[in-house]
Amino acid sequence: MFNSNKGTRDTSTALPTAAQLQASGGKRGMFSVLGPDVVVTGNIAASADLHIDGRVEGDVDCNSLVQGTDSRIVGSVKADTARLAGTIEGSVSVRQLTIERAARIIGDVEYETVAIENGASIDGRLKHVAADAGARVFDRTAPTVPTLVSAPDEDQRLFSSNDVAAA
Repeated sequence: MFNSNKGTRDTSTALPTAAQLQASGGKRGMFSVLGPDVVVTGNIAASADLHIDGRVEGDVDCNSLVQGTDSRIVGSVKADTARLAGTIEGSVSVRQLTIERAARIIGDVEYETVAIENGASIDGRLKHVAADAGARVFDRTAPTVPTLVSAPDEDQRLFSSNDVAAA
């Protein structure tokens, strides 16, 4: 209806099929871009690469992150590799980290390897994580399970079973 040339379709730049993506692990050459006019409120989790030029108000967890100079992330960043050039207000945990001269980080930074350009600003602690310990620290697939440290004593409870029965 809208295309009069139905018989000849150029497939040289066609997107990969689902089978091709699955065979390649679904990550090769794939990336997502948040443009400068995009504001995301909430956490972002991506198995592929991510390029952020806009604003994110939430945590970012991805394979590889490239942050533009005018972008802003208010939340934690966790990635295998990252090239940061914008502003981050939150903790950063990246295996291979490059902090460019325009970057401003307000929060603690954990890294296995780091390169910091002259002019970059970090207001927080830098913590080197050894390569053998890095696998545990930077594991993005392990779920965090809360654990109960200790149960409150009888006199620390807000009410007892007698209080409930009396009411």
